[in-house]
Amino acid sequence: MKMISSAKVHKNEQALRRLVPFRNQIRKVMGHLAGCDFQFSSPLMEEREVKTVGMLVFGSDDGLCGAYNINIFKGFLLQLARIRNQYGSDVRVVVYPVGRKIAKAVAKLNDPKVEVHRESGVDSKMEGPKVTEFTLTLQDAFSKGILDRVEVVYMKFHSMSRQILTDEQLFPVSSSALLSDEDAKDSNRLYIFEPDPNRIFNEVLPMFVLSTMQEITIENRASEQAARVMAMQSANDNATKLLEQLQLEYNKLRQQSITTELLDILGGQVER
Repeated sequence: MKMISSAKVHKNEQALRRLVPFRNQIRKVMGHLAGCDFQFSSPLMEEREVKTVGMLVFGSDDGLCGAYNINIFKGFLLQLARIRNQYGSDVRVVVYPVGRKIAKAVAKLNDPKVEVHRESGVDSKMEGPKVTEFTLTLQDAFSKGILDRVEVVYMKFHSMSRQILTDEQLFPVSSSALLSDEDAKDSNRLYIFEPDPNRIFNEVLPMFVLSTMQEITIENRASEQAARVMAMQSANDNATKLLEQLQLEYNKLRQQSITTELLDILGGQVER
C-alpha cells in the first residue's frame, strides 16, 4: 500500500506541474488587466453583507491515512469559529464535504445554523469534468446570492512528509489573489486590449476560479496519498519494533526454559 500511495503521489505531482503553468499564465493575464487604469465589474467579485457562508472541506474517501482527516476537521472547526467571530453568531454556514470520511465527521455536528450539503458525485477522487461542474454550481450559487462568501479548507501538498492545512477564499474573488508581486511591479506598463478590458476580464475570471479549484483538488489528493505513505511507513516501523521486542522476549523465555531443563537434569544426577 505504501508503494501504491507513493506512485499516486508522484502522479498527482505531475498533474500539478502540468496545471501550474496554465494557472500562472491566467494569473498573469488577470494581473495585467487589474494593473491598468480601468474599472472592472464582475459578479464574482461582488462584496456584500455576509449572511450565508459556503465552506468546502476537502478530506478523503478512504482510511489508513493517519490523522489526516482529523486534522482537517479540527481546522474546519477553527475556521467556523473565525467566521462566526467575524460575521456574527447568526451567520448561516453551508458545508460542502468532499470525501466520505470528512462527510461522516461534519454530519455529527449538532448545530442548527450549520447545514451539510452533499453534491452527487463529488468526492476526493473526482476528475476534471466533475470539478468543473461542481465549481460552476458554487459560482452560480454565489452569483444568485444564495451564498455570500465561499471558502475552502484543504491540505496543501508541500512534500511527502509535510502537508499544510490551508484556508482560501474562493468567492468573492479578491484583487490580491489576481495581482502577483511581479505584476504589481510592472503595473505601469501600457497594453492595448481587444476587445475591451472588462469583457476580457469577465471571460478569464471564471477560468482563474476553475484553475484554482482544479489545483486545490489535486493538492488535496497528493496530500492524502502522502499522509497514507507516512502512515504506512509508521505502521511498518512499529511492526518492526514489535517484532524485535517479541523476538527478544522469545529468546528470554527459550533461554529460561533451557536453564530450567539443565537444572532438572543436574538435580536428578545429584539425587542418584
